[in-house]
Amino acid sequence: MKGPPVNPLASETVAAETAAATDPTTTAPSAAPAESAAPAAMSLRESFAILAERLDGRLSLPGDPDYDADRLAWNLAVDQHPAAVVVAASVADVARTVRAARELGLAVAPQATGHNAGPLAEGRGLADAVLLRTHELRAIEVRPTQRIARVEPGVLWGDVVAAAAPHGLAALAGSSHDVGVVGYTLGGGVSFLGRAHGLAANHVTAVELVTADGEFRRVDAQHDPELFWAVRGGGGDFGIVTALEFALFEIEQVVAGALFFPIERTEEVLQAWAEWTRSVPDTVTSVGRVLRFPPMPELPPFLSGKSFVLVEAVIQEEPARADALLAPLRALEPAMDTVHPQAPAELLQLHMDPPGPTPGHGDGMMLAELPAEAVRAFVAAVGPGADTALLSAEIRHLGGAFSPSAALEVAADRGLPIPGAVGGLEAEYLVYAVGIAVPETLQAVVASLGRLLSRIEPWRASVEYLNFAERQTTGSRFFGDDGRLARLRAVKQAVDPTGVIRSNHPVGR
Repeated sequence: MKGPPVNPLASETVAAETAAATDPTTTAPSAAPAESAAPAAMSLRESFAILAERLDGRLSLPGDPDYDADRLAWNLAVDQHPAAVVVAASVADVARTVRAARELGLAVAPQATGHNAGPLAEGRGLADAVLLRTHELRAIEVRPTQRIARVEPGVLWGDVVAAAAPHGLAALAGSSHDVGVVGYTLGGGVSFLGRAHGLAANHVTAVELVTADGEFRRVDAQHDPELFWAVRGGGGDFGIVTALEFALFEIEQVVAGALFFPIERTEEVLQAWAEWTRSVPDTVTSVGRVLRFPPMPELPPFLSGKSFVLVEAVIQEEPARADALLAPLRALEPAMDTVHPQAPAELLQLHMDPPGPTPGHGDGMMLAELPAEAVRAFVAAVGPGADTALLSAEIRHLGGAFSPSAALEVAADRGLPIPGAVGGLEAEYLVYAVGIAVPETLQAVVASLGRLLSRIEPWRASVEYLNFAERQTTGSRFFGDDGRLARLRAVKQAVDPTGVIRSNHPVGR
């Protein structure tokens, strides 16, 4: 930053900010007069004090009582130290924050839950940024006749599922109730229903966002289609999303659950599962997983401190058909079988993710294929007898409507917009592994994760999945060399030429 900071609010009234950041059909509140008598230059703290007075929410600075709580990410192992934290209480707060930061020469990093915050905070990534927390913006609207949901940026998947279920509707939700809808969807969105329907981003029908100029925009296939294309799978680098609208599905029942086997049978079970995935229809989405439960009193005794290899499956078929499809895996005689007909809302419990913020260290990799040799390499790294500190290591089956070509067909068949920057995943399987990252275990977890990823490296796909990449990664690793990255960078240059908006995975890296 060159020269002393100027007052970013001296030339803008609250009315202008609010009008730019709210739906044009909504009446803006009365404005305070412009601060024409404010000094032309002041300290950064003084400028933040003026912004704080204008906010409907709150602002905290290093040393303030609320700062340490406000800067926490979902992953408690990520240590974020932004120049300031704004906890927005309105869409107008988003615009006010962007305009102030821009004038101060600072970036703005939007964050709701703080999942996948590691790449954002790596190094000194937030020292020159305002962390804009949107988790208090939790409005949600379900339009049953249109089968559409509209959500603000703080809405979690648990909120959407609860709101949609009474109408017999389901969403392409993440595997955990407390994952934020917006961040998950901007990165693509891999759901347990996805092999039949594709990425969540493909079903977005409109996006409302504040861009780097502090202006409110509503984009869809007809209005600013290039920006609409970029935000669907291109991540959060193009603006601060204040609302998403997306399709819901009439799904009243699925057959889902997990087959648990002793960890000693890991190779046998995963080889059989891998072979099974090659023939199942697109109505089946499944995960092969090695899971070591920590000894925790809140877990039931049959899980606490125990280790398993398991198959999680979600089948969008009638129960009899689902039983027939599962027969080859059930023939292996699992120790526990929780598969049963259920409402889609129950799927939020299937993956057994931690119920709240946790310190963790994890990363992912997409695989082009999963031959027997790749399964053996995976098992050698995380199976019985392996030197590993990983709590969970999983392989998700992709293909079906997750593939780019199928995504185009789904869009054409269902009258959806043409898919965005990442309409499909150019891989057949998706690996993710994680361990508890507290000081006494972090080094072991890092080493264990490195061993796993190095062993399966020979089968790595040409690109990676943005939502499962928990380290700083170049844009080419997400978007390949087919022209998408250049197109995304052109959109970024058009809407944010000075880099005011900062995401965890910037397209310019």
